[in-house]
This record gives sequence, structure tokens and C-alpha cells, in this order.
Amino acid sequence: MSDCLFCKIAAGEIPSDKVYEDELCYAFNDIAPQAPSHFLVIPKTHIDSVSEINGSNSTLVAHIFEVIAKITAEKGIKSYRVVSNIGEQAGQSVPHLHFHVLSGRDMTWPPG
Repeated sequence: MSDCLFCKIAAGEIPSDKVYEDELCYAFNDIAPQAPSHFLVIPKTHIDSVSEINGSNSTLVAHIFEVIAKITAEKGIKSYRVVSNIGEQAGQSVPHLHFHVLSGRDMTWPPG
């Protein structure tokens, strides 16, 4: 998608603080972190949100969760939260599937 912020970040058109990259996904530190460690993992293929996960792209999503486990292990992060907002009312500000990975502070429940 040519006007998608996260597609441009994944393509290297917009600078970011890269955490990880492979042929399928890209991870970068959040520009407005909500925890001491807060990075996002996005697919390089445009998918609007979790509501568009299906049989043809679910393998990609499974790969993203494998990457999250790899990154957190490499960083020595033992406790963390993975969040994906779906839709404007839930707080999704960029219509591209992304997973926030937050750690380094107590995560209260219920969340905001």
C-alpha cells in the first residue's frame, strides 16, 4: 500500500530504530514508548489488522510470534505483553497489522 506509514517503514523509506528484520517482517522501537522496552513487529506484507488474518496469511502471523519470542529471548526479557489494537475505538492509529511488545514495568489489568 503506497500511502501506508508502516509499509514505508518496512521498505526503508521512512527511518526507524530497527530491532530486527527478515524477509517477512520488521521490528522497530516505538517512537512514543509506553514501557521501558516497547517495540513493534509488523509484517512486510500489508494486512490492515487482526480482523483480516485468514488461512492465506496466518502462517505469516505465526512467524511474527516466533520472531517476538526470539527478540525477547535475545534481549533477556522474561515477562512481557503483546498487544494488537483493532479499529479506531480500540486505539489502532495505523491501519497495518502490528504487535506492540511491552516490558520492563508492571502491566496492570484491566488495561486502559
